Amino acid sequence: MTDNAKLGEAPWLRHGEVARLLAALGRDGEEARVVGGAVRNALLGLAVDEIDVATTAVPEEVARRVEAAGWKAIPTGIEHGTVTVVIDGKPFEVTTLRQDVETYGRKAKVVFGRDWRTDAERRDFTINALSVSADSRIYDYVGGVADIAARRVRFIGEPATRIAEDYLRILRFFRFHAWYGNGHPDAAGLHACILARAGLETLSRERVRMELLKLLLAPHATPTLAVMAETGILGMVLGGVPLLASFENVVKAEAATGLSADAVRRLGALAVSVMEDGERLAQRLRLSNLEAERLVALEFWWRVTPKAGDQTAHALLYHVGPQSFTDRVLVAWSRSASGAADRSWRELASLPQRWTAPNFPLKAADFTRRGISPGPALGAAMRSAEEAWIAADFPAERAALEAIADAAAREAAAAR
Repeated sequence: MTDNAKLGEAPWLRHGEVARLLAALGRDGEEARVVGGAVRNALLGLAVDEIDVATTAVPEEVARRVEAAGWKAIPTGIEHGTVTVVIDGKPFEVTTLRQDVETYGRKAKVVFGRDWRTDAERRDFTINALSVSADSRIYDYVGGVADIAARRVRFIGEPATRIAEDYLRILRFFRFHAWYGNGHPDAAGLHACILARAGLETLSRERVRMELLKLLLAPHATPTLAVMAETGILGMVLGGVPLLASFENVVKAEAATGLSADAVRRLGALAVSVMEDGERLAQRLRLSNLEAERLVALEFWWRVTPKAGDQTAHALLYHVGPQSFTDRVLVAWSRSASGAADRSWRELASLPQRWTAPNFPLKAADFTRRGISPGPALGAAMRSAEEAWIAADFPAERAALEAIADAAAREAAAAR
């Protein structure tokens, strides 16, 4: 345990819902602390978004105390000792201290306990095993504070043993290093991940997807992905060859244009060259329909260039919409000879913020009054008119629209 260590500025711990929750659970012979990521992030000076609580009280007692305080208790993982407590609309996961009796992959058999050290030692990494009490005292049984200071992600205990308990910890090792580590990954942990990498094939695709997409958003994603590629792990995850330079260039392009980091776009830059790549990733990672559509829509990235002119850019934005337009532009930019400071690419990427594609202004009535009967001929005339309107760069003047409708009607009449 770290003696006399106190958490610095942490108003979320001393005031509001968390303080009330710890007070309710940490009395009459029971103890409660904030655990895991909230403590880690607070020590790193990062935002604390999710706050989890551990307690010596068994789930039934947790629920009793929560309901007595007028809050809501939801048994979201009662078999593992987890109760979700909702206070003023905010959810907090409260888990009873546990110890593993048997471990077989993700399905560990656990019993409830009262030993904080034992509970900490069953977690994955030292930086995730810290806890803090209501009086801001930090408890560190595995060296997590020192590892946070060193920006080092280290398995608790023997790395190979921890990985064998759940092979997803291989990807978590790299994900946490990308977010919180500095320099090269911990040597012992990396060696164990390489030896156990075949275990990745036993994981569900949904779990792999979740870890990979989180990793792609990390501040040190590129060097971490490079290590994963060198060790053969990234190729196993993607089922293809990673494009690390394209990935890093998309990260730079997002920053240069003020766009938010986007995991799906970054995945496309990393792993999609042709449509088949997108389709493979959609199956391999069990992506959502929207995610899969975005990757497949990157197919013609190689056609995008600022040199094509405004009309071509407007037409692409009209056809694919703002999100796919931005994805395709940034991926094309990332594979061009131009750097992130290139003005023409930045202007192209910002087009959705400067120009909104209009709706096609001509209606069926514009053609029926020109003698085109409803049916295939009408559909053909409208498609021809829309193509002409796009080619003319979306004119809005009535005279130009009438001329386009006249030409399409004459073409349709001649085809009959």
